[in-house]
Amino acid sequence: MQQVIFIMLSLLTLGAALMVVTSRSLFRSALWLILSFAGIAALYILLEAEFLAVVQVLVYIGAIATLIIFAIMLSRNVMASDEARFNNQWRLVVGFGALLFVALAAIVTQIPWPVNVQAVPPDAIQQLGAGFVGPYVIPFEVASILLVAALIGAIIVARERE
Repeated sequence: MQQVIFIMLSLLTLGAALMVVTSRSLFRSALWLILSFAGIAALYILLEAEFLAVVQVLVYIGAIATLIIFAIMLSRNVMASDEARFNNQWRLVVGFGALLFVALAAIVTQIPWPVNVQAVPPDAIQQLGAGFVGPYVIPFEVASILLVAALIGAIIVARERE
């Protein structure tokens, strides 16, 4: 039963990701991206990684996707729906994507991945929180500043010149 749910969630996530890159509307692509992020969070729950699922929902769906949607809505005519869906190089991109898929599949299937099953320490959440607050707090803050700067830049570029 768990394997069937995993396959269904994987197909949902991959289908939504495919729709992100093939949708003609930028706004609809952002909505498909939210569905893809939600599928990834559901896969984390299925893998019993509830903390990563909550982080996925809060950071990616709650912050990143919302920021993208606001940037799209504040920009005027960023991408018209009547433009061509593919450009002249789509065959080259499909070829390189297939080559990358074959290479990654060969790597994943050929390498024996050792599994170390260990008990989770009772203070795992405290250790994780201390680890995030320690050396990783600056990259998170820099990323948030960059996202805000990108949103402000999109507003400035998109506003009408008077």
